[in-house]
Amino acid sequence: MTYNGTWLVTGAGGMLAQDVLARLAAAGISAVAAPRTELDITDPASVGAAVAAHRPAVVVNCAAWTAVDDAESREDEALRINGDGPRHLAEACAETGAVLLQVSTDYVFTGDAEKPYPEDAPTGPRSAYGRTKLAGEQAVLAALRETGYVVRTAWLYGAGGGNFVRTMIKLEGVKDTLDVVDDQRGQPTWTADLADRLVRLGQGALAGTAPAGVYHGTSGGETTWFGFTRAIFEQLGADPERVRPTTSAAFVRPAPRPAYSVLGHDRWAAAGIEPIRDWREALTEAFGALLAAERG
Repeated sequence: MTYNGTWLVTGAGGMLAQDVLARLAAAGISAVAAPRTELDITDPASVGAAVAAHRPAVVVNCAAWTAVDDAESREDEALRINGDGPRHLAEACAETGAVLLQVSTDYVFTGDAEKPYPEDAPTGPRSAYGRTKLAGEQAVLAALRETGYVVRTAWLYGAGGGNFVRTMIKLEGVKDTLDVVDDQRGQPTWTADLADRLVRLGQGALAGTAPAGVYHGTSGGETTWFGFTRAIFEQLGADPERVRPTTSAAFVRPAPRPAYSVLGHDRWAAAGIEPIRDWREALTEAFGALLAAERG
């Protein structure tokens, strides 16, 4: 091994990366924050130079193209970030022996299951975004069989960026009623909870206690966007009856949305790490910071 104890976090200006960096700081782990303006993961030379210079023990790739609808008409651009970028990082990590944690998505699945997707379920993305993220997964797992980790997540929210919870907080103050989709099921996931699992997984990788491969980093339980919005209104002390159910047909978008995005979490047991808690418990704890971020 030729790395030191530092962690390198790409996409450092993003919502998830901010919480990863905060979690690393709380654990006393040295970290290099690499925002897009300083590290373009689509440039293999820049990636190689950054990894060679910092010699990180762990790289957490939070850089991603997340504009799901735009990817439908700009798939080549999305692929450079979501597919080629992870491949460049994996190749650089292979040179130094570093661990790579690649954040991925539920969109790699077809989204029409009736029970939670296990980590080894067959993939079948139905959108350009999902295809590009799957390409990134495959690149990491192929190049880093012993030190590559893919952590799929979904329905992320946090204080450090725009997201569904903050949007609903804003709309509650200006709308008498809200019509929200009730035919898409998933697991709202607080970025702070995911950041904690990413750090613990990286630590387990370095200690040799966490097998490489695919993990699912979403909250326990499940709900719909309608149910999620009602829970947000309850946190606000607002009448949840102001939230009305509707269907996906009322909000047609370029990229198809998965009807079922519930992920299973069995693989965490192999790493000796408990899965993320129930989404309602997390929302309750997170809400004060979210409210302050939106209204502050």
